[in-house]
Amino acid sequence: MSKFRFNAAALTHVGMVRKANEDAMALRPEEGFWAVADGMGGLKHGQWASREVVTPLMAMELNGDASGVDSIGETIIAANAKIFAAATDARIQMGTTVATLRVFGSQFFVLWTGDSRVYLCRQGNLVRLTRDHTQVQELVDAGLLAPEAAKHHPNAHILSRAIGVEPEVKLDVVTDEIEPRDVFLLCTDGLTCVVADAEIGERLCGFPPEVATQRLLELALARGAPDNITVIAVGCEEITRLALEQPAEADA
Repeated sequence: MSKFRFNAAALTHVGMVRKANEDAMALRPEEGFWAVADGMGGLKHGQWASREVVTPLMAMELNGDASGVDSIGETIIAANAKIFAAATDARIQMGTTVATLRVFGSQFFVLWTGDSRVYLCRQGNLVRLTRDHTQVQELVDAGLLAPEAAKHHPNAHILSRAIGVEPEVKLDVVTDEIEPRDVFLLCTDGLTCVVADAEIGERLCGFPPEVATQRLLELALARGAPDNITVIAVGCEEITRLALEQPAEADA
């Protein structure tokens, strides 16, 4: 049994420019699993790709141990093969990012590829758990581009890794222990392209997930929202020992 209960809220919006929403999300709060995906390829192709990774994530079996993380990885790898085969047959390029959060017991696992992100707010401090898989981030990592110049680089959102663009895909993973009152945020780049990390922290840390997601979405829309926006906030509260224990039967 998990030592934590989870309060989650999710919002998605087409934004102020795009005609269709190519984002998708998986919500399985009873099993401690959430995911966001951001399709690419334009209109129907991007929509199809993001849903082809989210739909099997909603249907996969999740065990209450580390094997559930293996299931997530296997499901994403299978989706990659399907999307890549479809794109090859149609002679087009399409794909999707994916970022997932799995919690069980007192642990969390984050698996991702692409530039959709997962953040953790702990004790009022915001930490980005994921690293963008973009060409510009690779330049930053190599010391060829200053971090402050990366956001406004003309190739800032060209992905170096995504689901469906290569025959095989590599997933990165981060794992750690959960602490009481941790708050996670999963989001697509429709949020992060117009809202800075510091601003995300101001609107996420210390607020209920329902309030945090609404505030983040409203800020992105106020700034023109040139892309689809999806945000999922997950708050963690420790279950007290008293709540975990079954009430004793009264003596006869």
